[in-house]
Amino acid sequence: MDVKTNGNVSFWYADIGGLPQRRPALPGDRQADVCIIGAGYTGLWTAYYLKKADPGLDIVVVEREFAGFGASGRNGGWLSGGFGWSREKYLKTSGRGAVVDMQRAMAGTVDEVIRVCANEAIDADILRVDNITVATNAPQLERAREEYQFYLDWEMPAERMEMLSAEEAFRRIRIKNVQGAFVIHDMARVQPAKLVRGLAAVVEGLGVAIYEGTTVTRFEKGLVETDRGSVRAPVIIRATEGFTAGLPGCERTWLPLNSAQIVTEPVPDALWQEIGWEGHELLGDAAHAYCYAQRTREGRITMGGRGVPYRFGSRTDDAGKTQQATVEALHAILLRLLPQTKALKIDHAWCGVLGVPRDWCTTAGFDPSTGIGWAGGYVGLGVSSSNLAGRTLCDLVLRRESDLTGLPWVNRTVRPWEPEPFRWLGVHSMYQLYRMADEREFAGLPQTSRLAAIADRITGH
Repeated sequence: MDVKTNGNVSFWYADIGGLPQRRPALPGDRQADVCIIGAGYTGLWTAYYLKKADPGLDIVVVEREFAGFGASGRNGGWLSGGFGWSREKYLKTSGRGAVVDMQRAMAGTVDEVIRVCANEAIDADILRVDNITVATNAPQLERAREEYQFYLDWEMPAERMEMLSAEEAFRRIRIKNVQGAFVIHDMARVQPAKLVRGLAAVVEGLGVAIYEGTTVTRFEKGLVETDRGSVRAPVIIRATEGFTAGLPGCERTWLPLNSAQIVTEPVPDALWQEIGWEGHELLGDAAHAYCYAQRTREGRITMGGRGVPYRFGSRTDDAGKTQQATVEALHAILLRLLPQTKALKIDHAWCGVLGVPRDWCTTAGFDPSTGIGWAGGYVGLGVSSSNLAGRTLCDLVLRRESDLTGLPWVNRTVRPWEPEPFRWLGVHSMYQLYRMADEREFAGLPQTSRLAAIADRITGH
């Protein structure tokens, strides 16, 4: 499968005319009230809410590349408000009610992002849609039903969800061999690069200084050192998500897990008639090595998945360029679900990294004794979770007790990842077992493969 463009950060920038012109770098040593490391969603949302709460704050954001270079400009565009982490792990340090509160707070990020974009005139192609998880074999259908019941047990409002029969799911999107689907309402589709670019412009308009092309070489209490000078600030926020392992002292804090996507050429109207997808739903499947897809504003299909899951030594990609084998694997998923697309060309392929804590559960926090805060480890749910992180960090920095600062993800401590080669072996073993489990289920295994449970145990997923 030939691809017109591989890398160049992501298709989302090609969609808006190319990569942005870089802002000036840090011009030398300076002081500030707050220094934020990383100009992605987390750093920008934090700057936004802090500046709204206290316009007098002098806030500096330092970014190695440009605002939105990382996952914020490369993700699948799912503004989901989802809660994909282990509730049981949060229960170890909090009560059930607090975990339900966190689930509700995450769900509320969809409305909040839409509200801010409307108020600040950020055009990010936001469209309220359903999320549909399709099942194409018996084990997948059983897992979809279990997930539906699990959400009910955890007090998700019944009106926000539904199970679809095979016929109902097929009427939505004409997926081959679909046996049913789990639907969650009240989510949204976004154009990721437009959202991060718009948010950066708004933050800058509020008086926040964003310095691009500025590499952080070290940070400690009150000081951020870069290749362009130093910033002295009593508050420092680490907002580097999948690139956290590249910071000195953070090499084993979060693992940079790879995810990749392809996007088709624009789909002809006649082919859309064959496919359906009139509701523009966020589309995923119930496979162990699951996929994620959307129907874009201009009528393309993006298809994403894990590809090569992890690079040895926590290395990251070269500006989004992905392996040809990953392109072929994603195209195979697209054809498996929607064989109607077999004649479509692939216009762009790219990849990025997302942050994964050792227990696979997101965290946000602030240490008043050092003035250093952090948020991330979203494990793929950052489009929405980063907004809640920004609001939470705002309250923590300003020493405001609120409903947000008491949520179970705040100030959690998680042990570091194992040194190499153990973390490489663990992650690759996990995903190889997931792929084997999926293959057995596609071949007719009537129940979930035990290999998936073994995979979970290997890395504590």
